[in-house]
Amino acid sequence: MAGSGTAELRTPVFNGENYEFCSNRMKTILKSHGLWDFVENGFDVSDPAKDKKKIEETAVAEVEKPTMAELLMKDARALGLIQGAVLDQILPIIVNEKTSKGAWDILNQKFRGDKQVRSLKLQGLRCEFEYTRTKDSESLSIYLARLFDIMNQMKSYGEDLSRERVVQKLLISLPRSYDPICSVIEHSKDLETLEVQEVVASLKSFELKLDRHAEDSTEMAFASLNVGGKNSAGGGKPKCTSCGKFGHVLRDCNGNKSIQKVNYVNQVEETGDKRLLVNIQRNLTSKVKMGTGEIVQVAGKGTLVIETKLGRKHI
Repeated sequence: MAGSGTAELRTPVFNGENYEFCSNRMKTILKSHGLWDFVENGFDVSDPAKDKKKIEETAVAEVEKPTMAELLMKDARALGLIQGAVLDQILPIIVNEKTSKGAWDILNQKFRGDKQVRSLKLQGLRCEFEYTRTKDSESLSIYLARLFDIMNQMKSYGEDLSRERVVQKLLISLPRSYDPICSVIEHSKDLETLEVQEVVASLKSFELKLDRHAEDSTEMAFASLNVGGKNSAGGGKPKCTSCGKFGHVLRDCNGNKSIQKVNYVNQVEETGDKRLLVNIQRNLTSKVKMGTGEIVQVAGKGTLVIETKLGRKHI
């Protein structure tokens, strides 16, 4: 749906879809101009005197009661707003209507549907909300716009999702690259009281930092969570993915460092191939004890270059 009209009115353009959502927006605009009463209660232009008293009683209070010409003008203005809020393909349906109520009722009858139809549409939106996920190469902003559009349509059909339900949906429907920030939010925040916009702000902040190295992802998550200078509730601490303890990350884990050292030693012992070494020094007189207990003369020493998950290491 695209916006149209002047900056003052900002009337929507109805294209035949999402009628509930569009009609609610249009109703708000008509109310803001004091014209909704004409659309809701009607105005008989064939015999305006018959409804003059009713309209004067229900119309917005003024210093002086409006004249019949003024009442007709207001109804015409409401009708004009309704006509301007539909695409040219839909306009012929209401173009011959003389009153705002007549045009509104026709649109309701054609696009709103009966109770059963509305129930089916709402059920479809519920399924769409449950199963929607981020698509490949879809940015966070585009996904959020798509998700909130579904939620707005559900609301127009009377389904207002709880704050906790929306937060949960956000945390389970993002790509794996967002797992660190989602995990931090789940463990350090109370989902029942957490504001949706607070989560959105943390996710957007995290998105800006995703180009950093993966080993810093947990630290990035906590930095993203403190959007606007607020500390995370409950003093949450990062959880190490190696030992499972809180208070440090993988690269600072003592257990992980021990494992790395053992791995490095094993790799060195498993190779005596000088082709894998750089900066070889051969003028040595030292000896070395092998794993079997045998003591042998050192033929030379050099630097072994190996690739690890944490980057290239020189031994």
